[in-house]
Amino acid sequence: MVKLTDNEFLEFVKIMHKNYGIDLSKKRILIEGRLSNMIERKGMSSFSQYLESIKKNDKDEIITLINKLTTNYTYFYREENHFKFLKEVFLPNEEKNNRLKTLNIWSAGCSSGEEPYTLAMVIDDYFKLNSGSWKVQILATDISDNVLSKAREGVYGEESLSKIPEPYRKKYFEKNDDGKYQVAPAIRKNVTFKVFNLMDTITDKNKYDVIFCRNVMIYFNAETKVNMVNKFYEAVKPEGYLMIGHAETIQRNQSRFSYVQPAIYKKE
Repeated sequence: MVKLTDNEFLEFVKIMHKNYGIDLSKKRILIEGRLSNMIERKGMSSFSQYLESIKKNDKDEIITLINKLTTNYTYFYREENHFKFLKEVFLPNEEKNNRLKTLNIWSAGCSSGEEPYTLAMVIDDYFKLNSGSWKVQILATDISDNVLSKAREGVYGEESLSKIPEPYRKKYFEKNDDGKYQVAPAIRKNVTFKVFNLMDTITDKNKYDVIFCRNVMIYFNAETKVNMVNKFYEAVKPEGYLMIGHAETIQRNQSRFSYVQPAIYKKE
């Protein structure tokens, strides 16, 4: 097993925070445990050698590293209170007041796609997306093109569907011969997947009605979280919402968002 020296650990922490906002300052055991065997398979004898390959800005190597160090565990209808809020509060209000009948939603850090597809299902169930009466754009981004490839395919195992309401399972999924389930084409076509690093500047001209960034900021330190939340504030429309993970918090004295309920914030 390749051991991680003190200097290598500090350099790892510095590189990952500077370039990707990921805080690994308390993750030494995780770094060594998840990367040691991979480094050996590459024929390297030290973490320093591996760091040199990262410094060369090898995109595939960097994405592999990020995937190794962050957990892409997700499933359909995760943290269902958010979707309940959409159905009971947000969408009825939009139906009443949104004269343009347009919605622009961003799933930031979407991983393998379960979250944005759930959003599309909830909105379709309410508005009948493909009827043409409403124009809904759902952007789903992640730093990893590998997980986005899976997301675009829209094929999932039984365990990913364990929390999905039965009517949604019947209406929005097609069961394959191998026992896996594929998201129906009518739902897949309403989600656009794109690679995006949340450390980068948000350049989209159209503001968002809702931004979902759930269970992503757990990897960032306090300063990075504040900066990211402030960027989201600028990217969301007045009266728009930010949804975060229930294990995450926003420092209210450092954000202009108003608290609505646990893990839901509003731009007044």
